[in-house]
Parts: sequence; structure tokens; C-alpha cells
Amino acid sequence: MSEIAEIIDTLEGRLEKLFLKLETLEKTTTNQKHELKHAAAIIQKQSQEIETLKSQNDTLKIANSLLGSDDNKRDTKLKINSLIREIDYCIAQLSD
Repeated sequence: MSEIAEIIDTLEGRLEKLFLKLETLEKTTTNQKHELKHAAAIIQKQSQEIETLKSQNDTLKIANSLLGSDDNKRDTKLKINSLIREIDYCIAQLSD
């Protein structure tokens, strides 16, 4: 009978260790999920900043070429032509 009691005590001890380990892993998982959400928010914010900076860079290139820089004249002409086509399309839509 004492052997069975020892086996049961050993099993209970192992189960307690397993439950403690499970709790620790759940806490770790929760912390990592929070860190992941935080990192995702930072990445999204940085992506938006990158897009804003790209847009500002394009605007500055166009403004620079309008001021007489030869570097981006072709891009500026293409952009102006694109805007003119859009305006023409809008006017055509309004006149219909």
C-alpha cells in the first residue's frame, strides 16, 4: 500500500510542477502577444510615416523642377500631363 501512496505523491508533485509550468507559459504567451501588438502598431505608424515622407519627397521634387532644376523636369511634365487628363475627364463627366 505504501508503494501506491508514494506513486500518488510523486504524481501529485509532478502535476503541481506541470500546472506551475503551464501558468508560467500562459503568462509568457500573454506578454508576447502584447509585445507583438505593440510592435505591429509601431510598424504601422512607421509605414504611414514612410508614405507621408515619400509623398513629401515627390512634392519637393516637383517644386524643385518648377523652380528651374533640370533633374526632375520629365517627371514634372508627366505629372502635369496626368493632372490635365484628370481635369479633362472631370469636365467631360460634368458636361454629360
